[in-house]
Amino acid sequence: MFVTPFLLAVTVLVQDTAPPRRAPAPKRPRATAITPLVVPVDALEAAATALVASTAQLDMLAIQAPVLAASALQLQAIALPALDVVPAIDVVPAIDAWPAESWDQQDPADSLYRAGRRALNRNRYQEAIDLLGQVISRYPRSAYAGEALYYESYALYRTGDEKNLQRAVELLKQMRDKYPNAATGGDAETLAARVDGELARRGDADAAARNQARADSARGPEASAAPRGRPPREPKPPRTPRPPRPSRSSGCDDDDDIRIAALNAVLQMDAERAVPLLKTVLARRDEGSECLRRKAVFLVSQKRSPETTAILLDAVRNDPDQEVREQGVFWLSQVSGEEAVTALDSILRASTDENVQDKAIFALSQHRSPRAAAALRAFAGRRDAPRRLREQAIFWIGQSRQADNAQFLKDLYKSMEDDDLKDKIIFALSQMGGAENYRWMMDIALDQRENIERRKNALFWASQGKNVDIADLVRLYDSMTDREMREKLIFVYSQRREDAALDKLFDIGKNDPDRELRKSAIFWIGQSRSPRAAQFLQELINQ
Repeated sequence: MFVTPFLLAVTVLVQDTAPPRRAPAPKRPRATAITPLVVPVDALEAAATALVASTAQLDMLAIQAPVLAASALQLQAIALPALDVVPAIDVVPAIDAWPAESWDQQDPADSLYRAGRRALNRNRYQEAIDLLGQVISRYPRSAYAGEALYYESYALYRTGDEKNLQRAVELLKQMRDKYPNAATGGDAETLAARVDGELARRGDADAAARNQARADSARGPEASAAPRGRPPREPKPPRTPRPPRPSRSSGCDDDDDIRIAALNAVLQMDAERAVPLLKTVLARRDEGSECLRRKAVFLVSQKRSPETTAILLDAVRNDPDQEVREQGVFWLSQVSGEEAVTALDSILRASTDENVQDKAIFALSQHRSPRAAAALRAFAGRRDAPRRLREQAIFWIGQSRQADNAQFLKDLYKSMEDDDLKDKIIFALSQMGGAENYRWMMDIALDQRENIERRKNALFWASQGKNVDIADLVRLYDSMTDREMREKLIFVYSQRREDAALDKLFDIGKNDPDRELRKSAIFWIGQSRSPRAAQFLQELINQ
């Protein structure tokens, strides 16, 4: 009567164990009559059963999707602001990655320049310095001359030797004066700021003054560009305009990178002097200053000072740029201490920007303090808060295995009217683990007053924990009167690895009075790799 579903199940096992056959010798094609395909009704029914059973796995993935998405979003939130700030001078394009049209094989310096670049890409800095230096000395009019100066300066910088750093300063000045149209002109200015920063750290007063001048230029049009304590220099003639180059961040230009590199260098040397400069940058509201403010927020977060939290909080509350506000909230998650938690709590409660609130929820989840946990619980319990944000708060509460959090979620479930949020609470408790939480989920699964889909979800998540004994799950089948719950239990047994679970599937497949449940059990038996499953199916077919 049930031969077809048995054969469907056995086919899976036979395919895994049958030895490979030799391919038959090719024959001439000949006309063959095609017999109309007739699909047995039982086969269609078995396929439908398999499809229905597979939906449980899809449901599981659907429930887990927000977890994976949240993790990805948090990783993105961590990576992008930091990468956006780092100047690009630490990455030199591999020579093989350059397009063919970038080379000029007719140029007499072509082979020498290529050899220097290859040495640089292989971190052979002294060899690169020698080869690229020959490009300048032997072929000063070569099209490669400006680029060779930049990459030789870069190689000198990477050696870390103080004399080489001084030489890099000279070469970058030579590049600026003689080759103003070089494609790496903007990167050269950023490299100069980094070199001066390293020299200033070693006590070079002139290098410190040059970087101070660059940092002052970030304060805005109203600030003087002359170094403090020195007479203003004669202005240089304007450079020949060069074609615009794509910036590394929307709204940013090369001068922004130079100023930020200088601010960073000052910050590493003397935080007390740099923090007022950063505050001035963040106070700017002139057109085009958004990029500077975004990068300044990152720099503020990297140097802990008594003012760090207040500066970031002010940026979150008052900056007109959405990205500045969101980054300010994120970097508050990296600032330790109760002061930062208090600031984040106030943002979460008072802000009307959902994106900012979302970042605040994540930031609070990163603070392992009772006050941060209490702030998340308070927000999750707010009936007037957007559902999406409450879901996020519930999720992050579930990631912290605190007894207070578990009890809060159970109490919240009782007062919750939103079905979707109830499902999120069940999932959050499943992430906490613990015998009490799994027992609570089993109680939800057995409560006939609950929605059937929620009962099935609770049963599934409860069965994933090691605290639920397989013997209890096996006994549950016979006491369960709801057919949908029995079907869910069959799937639960198929996901367990204990012998008792497979034995129960054998019993259902052979003895259950419900024909469809027997077929479902047989299907899942066929998915098992156990030799016992193959033996059971063989015996069932031979009856």
